[in-house]
Amino acid sequence: MNVSLLLISNSKSAIFPFHSLFVIRSFSSNLNEHLSIISYLINSCGLTLKSAQSVSKYKFLRFQTPERPDSVLRLLREHGFTISQISKIVKTRPHLLLAHPEKTLLPKLEFLRSIGFSRTGLSVMVSRNPDFLARSLERWLIPTYEILKSVLVSDEKVVKTLNNRFISFLPKRFFNNYSLLREIGVSESSISYLLSQSPQAMSEEVSKFAVQVEKVMKLGFDPSKFNFVEAVRVFHGLSSKSWEQKMKVYKRFGLSEDEIWSMFRKYPTCMALSEKNVIDTMDFLVCKMGWQPAAVAKTPLMLGFNLERRIMPRCSVVRVLLLKGLIKADVHLSSVLIPSEKFFFERFVTKYQEHLPELLDIFHKKMGLTQLGFGFSFDDTFKISRLKNV
Repeated sequence: MNVSLLLISNSKSAIFPFHSLFVIRSFSSNLNEHLSIISYLINSCGLTLKSAQSVSKYKFLRFQTPERPDSVLRLLREHGFTISQISKIVKTRPHLLLAHPEKTLLPKLEFLRSIGFSRTGLSVMVSRNPDFLARSLERWLIPTYEILKSVLVSDEKVVKTLNNRFISFLPKRFFNNYSLLREIGVSESSISYLLSQSPQAMSEEVSKFAVQVEKVMKLGFDPSKFNFVEAVRVFHGLSSKSWEQKMKVYKRFGLSEDEIWSMFRKYPTCMALSEKNVIDTMDFLVCKMGWQPAAVAKTPLMLGFNLERRIMPRCSVVRVLLLKGLIKADVHLSSVLIPSEKFFFERFVTKYQEHLPELLDIFHKKMGLTQLGFGFSFDDTFKISRLKNV
């Protein structure tokens, strides 16, 4: 209701109780304060109008003067935070605007710098996860660092882990899960890997973590081998729905469920690859190069290779050599993609450069197959399909 209309209405009726006047003034004062906070969030913190309106609804975010939030923003800018990074922090943890910059925030920033974060790296990491400023230095940040350091040993690895989408960490859960892994024979180095790649898995609720570990053991993984913790990591990161969807993608290319499980035992990461990655790589190897899906299933590690930088350049070279009659159709898929670049180069490029000087340009993608009169026609694929599928 319009405040002026309310005043006029009450004056005409000669009824204007004191408590009504108090409510009107209080309402007007609160409204002005609310609007000033929205204005501050937009102009000083870089929020959009929509974000500012949302953040301003928090009851604790109230200040009569901008002195405290100004000092917080000044501290962040002095430590290299950009306006977009500050905006992310304020949207996620708006109460930090009211924190004491020297007593609460500065010690955390200094601690993180002391363990190896660069000025740029610190602002990136904190803006991605403002909990590093929001949570207690003594009760959470330092204990978390000490746990990570005890397992990872070096500060460099600790910083890398904290940068790896580190969301939260619960020390008590970590110790319970750590003990479980050690009891079944998982090595310190494997635990170190799991912690660095998925700290969330190591601080998972103990009962849920135990179920994941038991599932991996039932699949026949050896706890003393590295791929045991890799399988634990994959199971932790995938929902049942995502797992089923990934199974459907592989089945689309003719792989049976048994073959997919076999792939997972050899290379657990094959189930953590993005759907697009799997589709693009399988489409190229199976549909364009003519290899059988079973050949890929026998060496699933190849699915983790970069399609643009490794798979396509090597396969393009092999395709040209085969269609030019310079190699026989007995080359194995694994011998094309698994060896080091130096070994592949010597076997398939240097050896035939005298007969086909363009091979170097093909390998470095400076020349396309169509420039040599080759593409991915049905006839070519038919010829390529004679390559050995082991």
